[in-house]
Amino acid sequence: MQQLEALTRDAVALANGEVGAGLMLSASEAEVARQMQICNACRYCEGFCAVFPAMTRRLDFGKADIHFLANLCHNCGACLHACQYAPPHEFAVNVPQAMARVRGQTYADYAWPPALGRLYQRNGLALSLALAAGLAIFLLLALALKGTLWGGDLRGNFYTLFPHNLLVGMFAPVFLWAVLALGLGVRRFWRDVTPATSGLPVSAPAAAEATHDVLRLKYLGGGHGEGCNNEDDAFTLSRRRAHHLTFYGFMLCFAATSLATVYHYAFGWVAPYDLPSLPKVLGAAGGVSLLLGTAGLFWLNLRRDPQHGDAAQKPMDLGFIALLFFTSLSGLALWLARGTPALAALLAIHLGVVMALFATLPYGKFAHGIFRTAALLRHAVEKRQPNPVGLGAD
Repeated sequence: MQQLEALTRDAVALANGEVGAGLMLSASEAEVARQMQICNACRYCEGFCAVFPAMTRRLDFGKADIHFLANLCHNCGACLHACQYAPPHEFAVNVPQAMARVRGQTYADYAWPPALGRLYQRNGLALSLALAAGLAIFLLLALALKGTLWGGDLRGNFYTLFPHNLLVGMFAPVFLWAVLALGLGVRRFWRDVTPATSGLPVSAPAAAEATHDVLRLKYLGGGHGEGCNNEDDAFTLSRRRAHHLTFYGFMLCFAATSLATVYHYAFGWVAPYDLPSLPKVLGAAGGVSLLLGTAGLFWLNLRRDPQHGDAAQKPMDLGFIALLFFTSLSGLALWLARGTPALAALLAIHLGVVMALFATLPYGKFAHGIFRTAALLRHAVEKRQPNPVGLGAD
């Protein structure tokens, strides 16, 4: 106990700049440094997830180390429920919450361009839905002015309403901006955390392990593989399954759109496509998966114990989930109503939601998947290197 108290005092002093001149940690980063010093002395949770083996390779926790560890954390809650120093203990160790606060800070700190980092703090549920509604209303008005908002013999052809080149001109710049902004942000994150980890290039085995962990969502299995903890300490795999449905649903929808692009430009096969064409099969399966996954995530997010995360980020979480949900819902509704007079209105709504989704991708919760993948890749590289002398092994 005396050792832990001494470590806590040292961590607070370090974070406050009383030791190590020039170390500039935010309050959230200082709290992670304090808790990691305590966890490093205890090590009860060493086998729970990637965070704790990575922690044991360090004695001090600088800014880059903290950013790296925070993005390794999957917020499963296992360490909080296993910790003897969790609140209401005076040490108040709550690793999931402390890590969540720093993760939110890293998204803003690494945003590109930097001036737009503040959008992470404003990207809430109301703003996301308002943006989607605004874009949809704009498109609805455009159709109304053309006299094509309701009815007409469109024969299910979307391009009668919005020509293909117009849609490409609308969505390509938004999509490319999202890719550019996210790519430059995670590139700077990677550059900053690399010296704090191994500093070595990525090997094929490390890349394969990281890919495996990302695709399986390995660390959403909790400390013992039984799932994340509820507020009552019970384990559940619901969060992992909802994430799987959402992730793979999104990827199937993206694959459907990409394949349709190949059909259009490479083979001259113009949309709309119908069953059993591959773009339609992928899109339908992805839409249903995305709908179920986001509904599950929304329900779990509302029920989750506040100690498991950062309450300030909940509007951003819910905003992203809502845009994904309405993207899948409006897409499926558009497909089912393709031969009805509602086609034009549903198309405008769907396009508005999709554009809002991609416009907010670089400055919303989508970033967590990109940064977490980078952190898992750095961890896979680091764990293959010899441990620093005198420190623990993975």
